[in-house]
Amino acid sequence: MPRNLILLSVFFIVLTSCKQEVQKKVTLREDVAFLANDSLRGRETGTPYEKEAARYLEERMRSIGLLPKGNSGTYFQTFSFKPKNDPHAEVQFVDGDSTITGTNVIGYIDNKADKTVIIGAHYDHLGMGGEGSLYADGEAIHNGADDNASGVAVLLQLAAKLMDTITRHNYLIMAFSGEEMGLLGSNYFSKNPTIDLSKANYMLNMDMVGRMREDKTLSISGTGTAPIWSQVLNSNNPGFKLVLSESGVGPSDHTSFYLQDIPVLHFFTGQHEDYHKPSDDFDKLNYEGMEMITDYILSVIYDLDDDAKLAFRKTKNESEETPRFKVALGVMPDYLFDGNGMRIDGVTDGRPAAAAGLQKGDVVVQLGDSTVTDMMSYMRALSIFEEGDATEVIVNRNGEKIKATISF
Repeated sequence: MPRNLILLSVFFIVLTSCKQEVQKKVTLREDVAFLANDSLRGRETGTPYEKEAARYLEERMRSIGLLPKGNSGTYFQTFSFKPKNDPHAEVQFVDGDSTITGTNVIGYIDNKADKTVIIGAHYDHLGMGGEGSLYADGEAIHNGADDNASGVAVLLQLAAKLMDTITRHNYLIMAFSGEEMGLLGSNYFSKNPTIDLSKANYMLNMDMVGRMREDKTLSISGTGTAPIWSQVLNSNNPGFKLVLSESGVGPSDHTSFYLQDIPVLHFFTGQHEDYHKPSDDFDKLNYEGMEMITDYILSVIYDLDDDAKLAFRKTKNESEETPRFKVALGVMPDYLFDGNGMRIDGVTDGRPAAAAGLQKGDVVVQLGDSTVTDMMSYMRALSIFEEGDATEVIVNRNGEKIKATISF
């Protein structure tokens, strides 16, 4: 057995054997190291490895002092479903043969308050790859250190810091399962809650918060779901370069709560070349950045503690405006780029962009006849092309305009 796995196993044994004793502080790095270890084989929903991760989270919540808030007095809320054949169909939560069972892990801080704050992060990932993976060389362990061991580690740190400190709210601390398969765990909880959702004040979601860049860019979406969000986020900002988006609908678990008319925020440090690949590993995370995000979220919670219940506001569903594509360029867009154009954060080998010589860091400013000023204009420009088409692309590369031909 590798030395690092032995150390992790010893750490887990100590954690589970000392439930009633005061625990040493577990760091962000230690939580990520356990969840993103090869031994958990990517934490795919419904596998024994996800269940092992769930047991670890159960013991972490117990050691922090959280009360169980799953089903039947446990920390677990299980849900069973049939895999979808049609990716656009709604999932069916059913029991019986040919079903998969996921497990939400839920703890609670009961301050006997009138309002509850829900804080969540998904802990499942892609297992050995398969659907959703961007790795082209067969099966391999997708450890998901950033996606989303990082969010779960921040979740646990927040839970520990909230114990006996900010007491005018209750706190529901939830690690979701089934996110990679379509927000299944949060969807199920929102329809089968273990608290009274009418008393939920707001929901905070951390998904991929482990790769903060040098310029400290932090994306926060959902800022339009309560009138006060922008004011509170800006007034408590310790030095982040904030990229704020109003929509409460997005590809992560906050969406399930927005659809229940609960104000939400989603914290995100951006995609990268290791996204949904086996290379998303423990040693690539920015742990100082994660500490900074933890303290920032805590300051936002503290600022709102004395306030009245937040007013919910519906937002424009930006996903409904996203064009559908018949072709792909084969690039990873930089969703945090706030300059003119669409910055390329990664290029996939064997795809049109790579064949045309495009590089990471290039900023697409024209595609075909369309000027590209931002992500939406890039998607609109791309949506008109079909397989077999060819067109010219212009990119800004370190201040120089480069022309290339793209063949789809």
